[in-house]
Amino acid sequence: MELSLKLTLYDYNVQVSEALANVKVINKVLRLGMPVRQQTN
Repeated sequence: MELSLKLTLYDYNVQVSEALANVKVINKVLRLGMPVRQQTN
């Protein structure tokens, strides 16, 4: 999987959609790497 920092499409609405899709993927990857915290008493 490759995320591009450069938007490839020329239509503004498509660029916005592409940027939001990239953010969604990055958030998912970051969430996978986060440790699960458990409350200790």
